[in-house]
Amino acid sequence: MTIGSPSQALGYTAAWSIVFVWSFWLIVSRVAAGSGLTVYDLAAMRYGLASIVALPLCLYYKPWRGLRLGQIAVLSFILGPVYILCVFSGFLFAPAAHGGIFMNGMLPLISILFAVFLLRTRPSFRQSFGAGLILLSAVVLAWDGSTSSIPGAWRGDLLFLIGAVFFSSYVILAERWQLSAMQIIFCGTIVNAILYLPVWALWLPSGLADAPMGPLLLQAIYQGFVPNLIGLLCIAYASRTIGNGNTSSILAAVPGVGGILGMLVLGETLSMISMIALAILTIGLLISVRRRVILPA
Repeated sequence: MTIGSPSQALGYTAAWSIVFVWSFWLIVSRVAAGSGLTVYDLAAMRYGLASIVALPLCLYYKPWRGLRLGQIAVLSFILGPVYILCVFSGFLFAPAAHGGIFMNGMLPLISILFAVFLLRTRPSFRQSFGAGLILLSAVVLAWDGSTSSIPGAWRGDLLFLIGAVFFSSYVILAERWQLSAMQIIFCGTIVNAILYLPVWALWLPSGLADAPMGPLLLQAIYQGFVPNLIGLLCIAYASRTIGNGNTSSILAAVPGVGGILGMLVLGETLSMISMIALAILTIGLLISVRRRVILPA
């Protein structure tokens, strides 16, 4: 790949920035378990703080005018508390590297299965081969994790897989319904903030009052703003300047970078078998990666 202009250079920079944004999100979410905050607090930050920025934008663009009530309900549920609580709970049991592996890494395979069984479309040989490598690596990583020194890691892996199923459903619907970024933000952030925040404030356990200020600010900034807003802008810019194919290929590095950061920052260890499986996973992702990037909410 050649970089032919300053805008393309910035596009590649934006794409690699989102790799590190998502990879550091794995680390930040993993350390949240030791901050005193509950998974319910993290979900409240995700919906509540992001909605502070999203609300004036939605009031200006009025994205709900292009959506049916059923679409709003379905998309809000898929991007709602069930999805995000599964993901945050996964970090209570499994290392940060497993989040990148079983969420980001499994997305192409789950999307292909959805396409086969729900949409009756047949994957290409390239997609099937890549999906096979992804499945092989996932089986090896799950087996290696079950024999590792981390008790109950399989529970976190299962929760990450459930999160990947939710996110894959969102990807398919976003493509079929041709949703705009503001429509996704409206359903994923504003609607869920309206529904979830009162329930959290009245009935769900919270460690917000007792959390140390440093970890509290870290989680508030990162969970509330960084992936949802900075990540959104980086992906939109990268897709526009270097194309969806190049952007998708670069984003395939998330599981690998997440695993490396887990070792460097958190002191997590990966066996030689897991590192080989992670390399196979990355190859499988590069082979089967979708050509179109869907903006995360």
